[in-house]
Amino acid sequence: MTEYHIRTPLHKRDIAILRAGDIVYLSGIIYTARDEAHLRILELTKNNKPLPFNLDGAVIYHCGPLVVPDKKGWKIIAAGPTTSARMTDMTPALLDSHNVRAIIGKGGMKDIASVLKDNCVYLAYTGGCAALAADMIMEVPSVQFQDLGMPEAVWVLKVNNFGPLIVGVDTKGKDLYAEVIKQAEESLTKVS
Repeated sequence: MTEYHIRTPLHKRDIAILRAGDIVYLSGIIYTARDEAHLRILELTKNNKPLPFNLDGAVIYHCGPLVVPDKKGWKIIAAGPTTSARMTDMTPALLDSHNVRAIIGKGGMKDIASVLKDNCVYLAYTGGCAALAADMIMEVPSVQFQDLGMPEAVWVLKVNNFGPLIVGVDTKGKDLYAEVIKQAEESLTKVS
């Protein structure tokens, strides 16, 4: 297990060195996106309409933050990860259309390793650490799709040493979640 400190936007060479189990800290810009934001991104892409943000080399954070206005614009109060499984079906189309290089979330995404291979990594962030995550968010440069509501909008977050994130799925196809499930199934088979 190796620790990496990486700045966004990410390039393929940045993620190619990461292996499942490595620890990552990110600095730079990340974008929150939950179900409705994914649907909006895919709809705009399908209709050849530009996005109001650049996903080239981007990091998508499966998160619906708690945000309040402040004198600088916005302040993140809590920004814990949401369950990534809900976005699994939309992820192949997102990655086919945009050069997203990392996805942050919790719980993994079933059968996603082949979709991510060579192009993207899945980074796990511990659930229940919403206040800790907020402390690593330095600024909210903008918010897009506000009509979707606070948790579903795309919040553009400037982060510093955001982590620790664990590489749950690497670009070589190793999926820690799938391995744990397989080991559990084998253990159950031996018991019965």
